Amino acid sequence: MKRRRTDSLERFTRFLWLYKLTPAGRILVATGIITGTLAAPSLEIPAFQTFLTLFCVGFIAFLVNLFARPRVEVTGHFPDKATAKHPVTGAFVVRNKGLLPALRLGAGYFGLHRALKQQQIERELPSLGRHEAATLPITLEPLRRGLYPLPKLRVFSTFPFNICRTGKAHNSKSSLLVLPDFHPIAGVDVPIGTRYQPGGIALTSDVGESPEYIGNREYREGDPIRHIDFRAWARIAQPVVREYQEEYYCRVALVLDTYIPRNRWLRPRGGFRDLEAAVSLAASVADALSRGEYIIDIFAAGPELYVFRAGRHTAHLENVLEILACVDECRTNPFDKVAPALTDELGSISTVVCVLLDWDASREALMRAAVEAGCSTKVILVRDKPPAMDYGPAEDWLGPILSLSPSEVFAGGIEQL
Repeated sequence: MKRRRTDSLERFTRFLWLYKLTPAGRILVATGIITGTLAAPSLEIPAFQTFLTLFCVGFIAFLVNLFARPRVEVTGHFPDKATAKHPVTGAFVVRNKGLLPALRLGAGYFGLHRALKQQQIERELPSLGRHEAATLPITLEPLRRGLYPLPKLRVFSTFPFNICRTGKAHNSKSSLLVLPDFHPIAGVDVPIGTRYQPGGIALTSDVGESPEYIGNREYREGDPIRHIDFRAWARIAQPVVREYQEEYYCRVALVLDTYIPRNRWLRPRGGFRDLEAAVSLAASVADALSRGEYIIDIFAAGPELYVFRAGRHTAHLENVLEILACVDECRTNPFDKVAPALTDELGSISTVVCVLLDWDASREALMRAAVEAGCSTKVILVRDKPPAMDYGPAEDWLGPILSLSPSEVFAGGIEQL
């Protein structure tokens, strides 16, 4: 019971401070507390008069504001998706349903996730007459990718002194998906070949490659007539069909490292800089590969292991970005999850592209397994500081490892990887 009361008091305090009071109202309350504290022990006339004046102004504003509560109807929508660090605007139409004009109308979201920032929250309509309608645009700036719940939209009035707000919460879109921001690149410089894919026709559409002729065999009931080799039939006096195999194509594994050590316990408002840069770079790689005839397998370990297939018309880049938008940091070594899932697929994967945050024994073991399985490899290291282990010796058998700082990734200008 005590815990419930504490939570209720905390919610009321947050409601009062974040929504009910405007910035001017917070200054008035803070000033009133200071003057009241000074006047209480000494009862000095100037301090007491100041406190009394502030109290009267606030009380009158509260009473008038209470009766000035707007009665409005709200319609509009917010976009389904946004991109990190790019403001997104929703247009909401407000119609006055009351008998009197609505004065100093504003709208906004209160209690937003810390990764979302509302711009120009103090924008107001001076007045809205009876049965009149007006548009109130609301702009949010997502500071980080992710899926964020949106609180109810509040349309409020700050009449008369812009000290406090009164209004009603209206149902609106419940969540906003923020996709990672990335800079397109021309391509990924890595040898890409084809490999046999058991059940390949079921895995992807037959776009991009022509069937490969592998020989003739005897006719079996149900074989397509168009595959009959009439010349061979004439030579051996029995039906013969041409046999084709369509299960060779390029399959690329894109591995995203999400490991953030536990000693980095405080997550900045915009997310961990190196992880966000790695996600952005992975999106750039996926975008470059999606323009070719490749199957792309995404391996990313957050709190859960994400394995997603895209490319060759099985899914679109938008689906890849949605997966990357929801990948969170992993506090335990993710390669304990990624390595077994990737190793099971190495026999049919042509190329492995890894976007890593560090270099150590577990990452080296994963890349060695890929090389021993005959895969082409490309390793990109995203970090500011030197890695935990020197990757120089691994370049002898792995090939050059490209090292980029988060600043270089965010700045763009990378044409080729």
